[in-house]
Amino acid sequence: MPRSHRRRPERSSSDDSLDRLIAGWKRTEVRQGREWFVQPVSAAQAQKSYVCPGCAMSVAVGVAHLVAWRADGVLGDAADLSARRHWHTHCWRTS
Repeated sequence: MPRSHRRRPERSSSDDSLDRLIAGWKRTEVRQGREWFVQPVSAAQAQKSYVCPGCAMSVAVGVAHLVAWRADGVLGDAADLSARRHWHTHCWRTS
């Protein structure tokens, strides 16, 4: 049987962006009168461990969690983004 000489389309970076977008949809929440950006991190995307500010315990590698940062900070978007924190999903919901 003859081989096909047609090239298979390579996976583009836009496909990766779409996967990232679907896995971690950013939303806005209001907590105690402050506006926050909240973005889920899937277990596959969780490549580092962090300390959860809600319980002071480790958010381990491979554990799905949330990243939250201020949406209404006075120092600007760059400062707010650099001050983002990784939370256990349960800790964020109960805070």
